[in-house]
Amino acid sequence: MVEIDDLTKDYAARRVVDGVSFTVGDGEIAAVVGPSGSGKTTLLRMINRLIEPSSGSVRIDGKDTRAVPPHVLRRGIGYAIQGYGLFPHRTVAQNIATVPRLMGWARARIDARVDALLDLFQLPAAEFRHRMPNSLSGGQQQRVGVARALAAEPNVLLMDEPFGALDPIIRTKAQSDLLAIQRRFGTTIIVVTHDIEEAIHLGSRIAVLDAGKLVQYATPADVIARPATPLVAELIGGDRPFRLLSLGKVVDLVEAGPASGEPIRADASLRDAYAELLWTRRDVLPVIDATGTVVGRIRRDAITVRAGAPS
Repeated sequence: MVEIDDLTKDYAARRVVDGVSFTVGDGEIAAVVGPSGSGKTTLLRMINRLIEPSSGSVRIDGKDTRAVPPHVLRRGIGYAIQGYGLFPHRTVAQNIATVPRLMGWARARIDARVDALLDLFQLPAAEFRHRMPNSLSGGQQQRVGVARALAAEPNVLLMDEPFGALDPIIRTKAQSDLLAIQRRFGTTIIVVTHDIEEAIHLGSRIAVLDAGKLVQYATPADVIARPATPLVAELIGGDRPFRLLSLGKVVDLVEAGPASGEPIRADASLRDAYAELLWTRRDVLPVIDATGTVVGRIRRDAITVRAGAPS
C-alpha cells in the first residue's frame, strides 16, 4: 500500500531524514518510534507532502505521490495529529465533514457519513453533531479528530502522536478503539509515537528511527526479542520478557481444568494475566469468553515458560 523509497530531507547543512526505506502492507499498522529529533514527524509529513522530500519517493498503491497535486493527495489521505486540530468555530459535524465537503460529496452522503462515524466512535449523533469542540472532553475531541481523518474513506491514515495529550486510562481506550476501527475498515495506518509501549500495542511492524536513519523495521516480537542496535535495546528496556507477554493472548495458553476465583477474559493479554496471578497470589485463573462462559484455565507456570522462550 505505502512504499517509502530512500526518502531524505535536508535543512541547510542538517540531514533530518536520511535515506529511509520501508513498505507498509495493505491493512497494516506501522508504528514509527524513536527519540526526540529522530525525524519521525518529518518522515510522516513527507508522505502526504506537507513537507517536500529532498530526494527519494513515496508510492501509494504503486503511484508516485509526486504525480498528484499536493492538495488532491492530502484529500485522499487521512491525517490526525496530537491536540486534535479541530476547528474551534465549527461544530463537531462540520469538523468531520471538512474533507468530504472539499471533495464535493452530496449533502445527504456527508450527513450519513458523519452520523455513522459519530455512532462508531460512541458519540451519538443526536447529542454530539451540533456541539462545539470546546464543550468536549479531551477523549471526545480525540475521537472527533480521528473521525474527521476517516471521513472521506481514505485507504491510508497518518497519525502524529494522536494520543499524546490523553491521560493513561483514556489513552488505552483510544488505542483499543483505533484497533477495532482499523480491523473494521482495513485502513493502512502509519502512526508516529514516542512511546514504545504504544508502538508494540498498535503496530503490525515497528520502524525505529535514530538520527534520521531507519535502524530497524520488524514485527513487535522481533524488535523485542532481537533489537538491532543498542538504541533499540534501550527503548525496549530491561523487561523484554514481559513486553513479549503483552503480544500474546490468554486464549493462546488456555487449557482444560478447574480454577477458582475471579476469572480473566480469553482476549486479555498474557501480561495482564500474569499480573493478575501475581497480584492475587494464585497459580491458576479461570478463563471466560466474551459471553462470560468459562472456557478453561491458564497457569502461571505456562506463562512463565512463554516469557522465557520468545518465538
